[in-house]
Amino acid sequence: MSARPIAAATISFGLVSVPIKLYSSSESSARISFNWVDKKTGSRLKQQYVSAGDGRVVAKDEMIKGYEFSKGQYVLFTPEELKALDEKATNSIDIAEFVPLAQVDRLYLDRAYYLGPDKGGERAYRLLAEALKQTGRAALGQYAARGQQHLVLVRPIDGLLVMEQLHYADELRPSSEVPVEDGEVKEQELELAKQLIDQTATDTFKPEAYRDNVRDRVLEAIQRKVEGEEITAEPAEAPQTKILDLMAALKASIAEADDESEDAAEAKSKRKTAS
Repeated sequence: MSARPIAAATISFGLVSVPIKLYSSSESSARISFNWVDKKTGSRLKQQYVSAGDGRVVAKDEMIKGYEFSKGQYVLFTPEELKALDEKATNSIDIAEFVPLAQVDRLYLDRAYYLGPDKGGERAYRLLAEALKQTGRAALGQYAARGQQHLVLVRPIDGLLVMEQLHYADELRPSSEVPVEDGEVKEQELELAKQLIDQTATDTFKPEAYRDNVRDRVLEAIQRKVEGEEITAEPAEAPQTKILDLMAALKASIAEADDESEDAAEAKSKRKTAS
């Protein structure tokens, strides 16, 4: 089934315009969500807002948004005032500059969208994707949607263009806020750590090799519940003894990796012999 676009826009840089369509890059239906339900009646519960001042339930038409500028003090905004502050949607991804892709720290990434060519934009789309690929650069600009102005990065991937919504610089906490004490990196430990990395290193990124085990368990439990089966928790595993000595932990990890490699090689040899 072909993906369905969620919006249409135009990538603009210089005098060039590339009509595109936006597609979601993730599957929202893969998420599992639960609703609050009344234990007595089995009916779904509705959310209510209660005034902290007098405890009464406040109807939606009695609500107004406020910003707490001081403890317990708010400035109020009507829906019309907030609407006037919204960024006007232009349906344009306005490119300001082209930056080296390798210099964009992944910490800035918020979410991503696939971009596909719209009618009449196929040639310019392919040209931009190939130019970005060959130069190793990405297009940095801004895009207004749903009243917000987003910082975005357009980069090529597998012949497509991807638009990554980024955090603004002032939205990220500086890494200097994380306390890390100075200490010595011992050469022997470093060599063992590098050896362990080499043993389990791969040259390709294969996220499909991993599964969300929690999601699988929840889906299985939901199905069992639907079929009328009671769910009981598995007994907790006894805590494993931790190796506190760093050198011993590295050596043990390397030995374990060696054993796994030997087992994998032996299994491969048996499959080859059987065939």
